[in-house]
Amino acid sequence: MNTKSPECWASDPQARALRIEISPEQSLLLPYDQFAFAELTTEKNEQHLRLVFASHEIMVRGHALRRIETAPQRMELSWLAKVSANHKSLIGEGQPAVLDVVVTQAKAERDLPDSG
Repeated sequence: MNTKSPECWASDPQARALRIEISPEQSLLLPYDQFAFAELTTEKNEQHLRLVFASHEIMVRGHALRRIETAPQRMELSWLAKVSANHKSLIGEGQPAVLDVVVTQAKAERDLPDSG
């Protein structure tokens, strides 16, 4: 019997990019040289982590996301994915749990309307 908590993120001190698993069929690789900032907010009993890159914005909803937030600070967050519904109950108290990941593509400046 496997007693290890299900993984929804990984840290690697050699990471040069962050791999976002959007679904089992789709993933996205974002290089750390395009990382702009992260923002962590808490609403009621959930946390929201916003990761902004030059080309994409990642919104993460979950619990105990502080540990995940500090990994990009050191450029060590290497992988991020939503924990599957049938594994949520296996996550220990205080352990990071990613309940949802939403990726949006940033608009390029050339796509914005002229201001003049």
